[in-house]
Parts: sequence; C-alpha cells; structure tokens
Amino acid sequence: MERAGFNRIAARYADGAHLRADLANALLEAASLAPGQRVLDLASGPGLLAGAAALRVAPGGSVLATDIAEGMLAEGARRCGGHDDTPCFAAADAEQLCLADASMDRVLAGLALFIFPQPARALAEMHRVLVPGGRLALSVWAEREHVPLIHRAQDCIARLLPPPKVARPSVFRFGAPQLLEATLTAAGFDDIDIRPCAFACHFDDAEAYWQAFLDLAGGAAEALGRLPEATQQALRAAVIEDLEPHRCDDGRGGYLLPARTLVAVARRPR
Repeated sequence: MERAGFNRIAARYADGAHLRADLANALLEAASLAPGQRVLDLASGPGLLAGAAALRVAPGGSVLATDIAEGMLAEGARRCGGHDDTPCFAAADAEQLCLADASMDRVLAGLALFIFPQPARALAEMHRVLVPGGRLALSVWAEREHVPLIHRAQDCIARLLPPPKVARPSVFRFGAPQLLEATLTAAGFDDIDIRPCAFACHFDDAEAYWQAFLDLAGGAAEALGRLPEATQQALRAAVIEDLEPHRCDDGRGGYLLPARTLVAVARRPR
C-alpha cells in the first residue's frame, strides 16, 4: 500500500518540496556533508534530499538514492537530469540493503523512520553500511500535538471513516526526543544530537490543505483514493471545521498550519 501510494503521488510530492524546504535544509546542514563523501539517502522518494546532497559532496563524492517506490525514483531521475553530480537512483528496501559493510560516510533518512515496518532492522542496516565514525542524519515528525499540519487531516479521517482493518504505524511514533534517542542508542549509535525544527505552511483554502496532505500521505493517500467519490468529497468538506483554529490573520487569508519535527544526528562508533 505504501509503495502504491507513493507511486501515485510522485510528481505532486516533488512539487510540494517548497513547503518542507526549511526542514530539508536543516537536515542537510546537520549531516555535515563535504566533498568526496559517499552518501546513502534512504526513502529518497523523488530525490529531493539526494539532489541537494550531491551538490554538497561534489567533486569526488557520490549519492545513492533508494526507495521502494519505483515511480518516485523515476520522477527523481527525470527532475535531476543527467549531470555529473546527479545521484544514482536504485529501488531498495531499507530493511535489507544490498550494500557492503562500511561502504557509506553518511546516511540520510528524511521523514522516513516512522514509515519502516521494522525500524530497528532499518537502523541496523544503516549502522552496518556506515563506516566507523560515519554519521546518520534523519528527521521525524514531533509529537502529535505539535504537528497540526498532519493531525488535522488525520482527525477528520478518524471522525468520518471506520478504523482501518490493518492499523498503520503512527507517523508520530518517534516524536518524543527521549524515545528517539533511546531508539538510536539501542541500534548502536552514539554522539547523538537531537534538535527541533519548526516550520509552517500557508494554504489559500481548505481544498489546498487537503490536497497537500494527500500529496504527502503515501499509503494513506492510496487508501483514500480508493474510496467512493462522495466519501472523498465529504472528507474535503469536513476538514474546513478542523482548520478554523488556523485561519490566517496576517492579511493573506487562508490558513497557516504549523509543524514541528526533530532532526537527529548520530554516529557509528569508531
């Protein structure tokens, strides 16, 4: 379902990159990229982080962008073009990487850890492919109450639709800094630094907000896309009530939705 969902939204996901630009920049800065480094970008999607990382590790460096959604990777390859500093795109499962031990200087995972069915296994793979002293840089959504950008749509869905037959892991499951630090420590990382990164997204109207949520939602977007059109329209109408606390009063109109994330950097011990 996640693969189908992200393939469905590939182009629109890439088009919405500007909404998360502050987060992407914070993650890239935290990774301390430098020319000549070998970088793995997990759950890369259309290569938004990978493309920027490739410029930072040139000359002499390389970036491998991986994802389970082939359509996302194809979109990324199309947008990056065929320049010398273009990342290499390859379909891969983050929990079973076909890479040699100690083959990467940096691993990036932007808004990804909470998606993996078995995060501990994915972290073990990240640890394995990093060189001793290499660093992992990742971002996750903070705790639910700090991310109206996501939970307003989720609340609307929960109110109008029956629970899913198979519960999806919460996108906020690593939102507590102490839990994220403990998870990274258990995976064998040290020198862990976790910092908040807050941003806000402006939407002209409720329809624009709802579409932006779908453009980010992966498997949830796929499930919602299979609903009858009448049900989809009811969800779009109902979200207006949930957005009322976020009405923009600075003259622009529309809505301003805040979001908080955590950016974590951790090292594979030498």
